[in-house]
Amino acid sequence: MPTLSQWLDTNLSALVDTAATRLSQDEALKSQVTESIEEFFHGLIRALDSQSITPLNVILIDWVESRSAPTSVDTTSLVPVVSTLKQVLWEQILERCPPAQAIKLLTEADAAFTEAIIYLANLESEALLENMRRELDRAQTHVKRLDKSKSNFIAVAAHELRTPLTLVEGYTDMIANSAAARSDQQIGMLLEGVDSGTKRLREIINDLIDVSLLDLKLMELHFQPVWLHHVLSAAERLISKAMEGRRLEVVIEEDTFSNQATFADPDRLLQVLQKVMMNAVKYTPDGGKVTVRGREFPGFTDIMVTDNGIGIAASNLPHIFNTFSALGDASLHSSGKTKFKGGGPGLGLPIAKGIIEAHGGTIWAESEGYDEVACPGSTFHIMVPMYSVPPEKPIWTSGEAIDEDNN
Repeated sequence: MPTLSQWLDTNLSALVDTAATRLSQDEALKSQVTESIEEFFHGLIRALDSQSITPLNVILIDWVESRSAPTSVDTTSLVPVVSTLKQVLWEQILERCPPAQAIKLLTEADAAFTEAIIYLANLESEALLENMRRELDRAQTHVKRLDKSKSNFIAVAAHELRTPLTLVEGYTDMIANSAAARSDQQIGMLLEGVDSGTKRLREIINDLIDVSLLDLKLMELHFQPVWLHHVLSAAERLISKAMEGRRLEVVIEEDTFSNQATFADPDRLLQVLQKVMMNAVKYTPDGGKVTVRGREFPGFTDIMVTDNGIGIAASNLPHIFNTFSALGDASLHSSGKTKFKGGGPGLGLPIAKGIIEAHGGTIWAESEGYDEVACPGSTFHIMVPMYSVPPEKPIWTSGEAIDEDNN
């Protein structure tokens, strides 16, 4: 009784012709398909003779790497191709051999094909994973380039806007100080409107520049002794002036803060507190309350800004510190700085996050959910490092500065 390799050698021509007809739907490619099938069965014969699957695996590796499997039909996996070759072999054995011989040959063939199919499936999985890694690397590189282009655009646009804005402010000042403006009340009112608009525009431009500096890890911090009481008092004055007419109460629980000084950039720390508190004001209905209190931790002071506003949905909590992530319907957007639910460019919280992280701290928010009727409120935690000596440079916790040469 012949072995499987001997039977294959004897019946190879018929086997290859049948498999080629089954796998090829294109007569023009049939000769190429036939050659690949013949190579496969020769590899199978060598594997059976040497009692090692390696000769067949070499062919499978070539198929996966070059996608040169014996089929004229596009396929995402080559396993069905090998399964078809196995099916053709079984059919030929059953057709040409008596039962006793067929059982022996089928058992031998099944063992060889099972091992080959498992090996091929692993090869394809590894190839797919490697391809996904390459695609992910390309996508990440593309995203980095886009982020850098966005940061560069924001920086250039903001700086370019400063020049015409300075001219507008200068000429507005000149008109406001003219005799005609001082004697005409209507002109004075119009100039106040222009002045208010240019101030708001300058704030937005400055925020855009801060965002670009933070993105590029280029913001300079000037560390000096800072007492949180002083910074909080300054923030309270700024907030109180900005929210006139909102009937909101801002309460700073000073006894919850220690008298210990830390090293920080006072202007930038004030900026953080102002933006977080202004955010609380914006999402708290008229007549509401914003409370600021502290908690001491080893090496940190947790400044908690709590409001009884509309709260934040759980799905939005991970995104509120993303640049340009102002929540709400863009079609209902309003640029009111302190107006209830007033829109904005979505830069305040990202800037606060970037600055506090540059200090070596962190910031996060918690809320029971979003409800404009029940007003569950939100609490923002600003973890300020309590340094006994000034850091040598900003501590960027989110990554290294962008390398101009490598990106």
